[in-house]
Parts: sequence; C-alpha cells; structure tokens
Amino acid sequence: QVQLVESGGGLVQAGGSLRLSCVASRRTILSNNMGWFRQFPGKAREFVASISFIGESTGIADSVKGRFTISRDAAENTVYLQMNSLTPDDTAVYYCAAGARVGSYSPRDYRYWGQGTQVTVSS
Repeated sequence: QVQLVESGGGLVQAGGSLRLSCVASRRTILSNNMGWFRQFPGKAREFVASISFIGESTGIADSVKGRFTISRDAAENTVYLQMNSLTPDDTAVYYCAAGARVGSYSPRDYRYWGQGTQVTVSS
C-alpha cells in the first residue's frame, strides 16, 4: 500500500510563505506522477500542481501560477509545494496525491492520497 504523509501547514499572515511536504517512499516518487490538490470547506477537491515521475513540473493552476512551485527531492523521499505571496483565498486543506497519468488535473485519476494538511492565511 502506498502511503503519503503531508506536513508543513499552519497559520501564516497574508503575503507570507509556507512549504508543504509530502513524504513517500523513494520507489513511489520515482514510479508515480504526483500532484497537489486543495479543498475549501463545502467544495470539491481542486487541482493545484503536478509533477511527473522524472521530476518535471507538468501543470499548475491559474489561481496559483507565479506564486506556487512544485518540486521533489527523491533522495529525501519528499515532494514539495512552495507557496509564496499567500492570501486568505489560499486557505484550505492541501492534499498530496499519486498514481495518475502524466499531467492529470482530475482528482479521480489519482489512486493514492494523503491525509491532508491545513493551511490558514490571515488578513
């Protein structure tokens, strides 16, 4: 069973930065296309960014383009989401996912999910 564990969320002021981490096995990171999603209260999970199994960024949501960056460090068993210039509209639970085809924007295409980490941005 593939396990994904997110961390790095918390409370930050508008304009600040956070780096989220998704810990998985080296095999998982090197064998799966992965993505970050976020979910607002009462809404469906939405795409944020994706990365291929060879470590190239394959997609970024328009709402975060220029502010968020997805990357990985396979040696550390981690996929990252660097979030800069945060606003209250970024407040959500952020999830790491794995197992989709390259560049998928659809949550239903991902086989494995982490538990999520809460990001709260204050004004």
